[in-house]
Amino acid sequence: MAKAIKDAAGAAPRPRFVVSGCLAGLCCRYDGASNPCPQVVALVEAGLAVPVCPESLSGLPVPRPPCEQVLAGPEKNEIRVLSRDGADVTAAFERGADRALSAALASGAREAILKARSPSCGVGEVYDGSFSHTLRPGDGLWAKRLREAGFRLWTEDSLPPDMTDDTPTP
Repeated sequence: MAKAIKDAAGAAPRPRFVVSGCLAGLCCRYDGASNPCPQVVALVEAGLAVPVCPESLSGLPVPRPPCEQVLAGPEKNEIRVLSRDGADVTAAFERGADRALSAALASGAREAILKARSPSCGVGEVYDGSFSHTLRPGDGLWAKRLREAGFRLWTEDSLPPDMTDDTPTP
């Protein structure tokens, strides 16, 4: 799939993507599992992507209770992250998103492939906090920071169009 293309000096290129750690096969999900995406794993193996998990960088344990975003405040415009057991873990999620953004910027990547619907990584839609698999429009906390920093965002459900099994990804 994705083969690293070396530059004229024979050095490997900078990573094109930063990716959600769980998509790269890291066991960092709330339940201690991963969500490996074969295309993402191949990008990491080829040196074209750097795996990062904002939730692991938050200091939260693995495993941990599942968490979802809720809209709070008098005008429902404040995002809070709550665990299924009712704990407000917003500060930890924000800390993880900030640390993950720093890692993404340091990698030199300008695109990201993120875990769809996640409270940290969701792109365009996230679970609404009811823990009923109901979606609402919005981005995960890390996805929002990446978007604001100018990253192009993808998910495992909508990979970049140039990622095919036989096309090298520069």
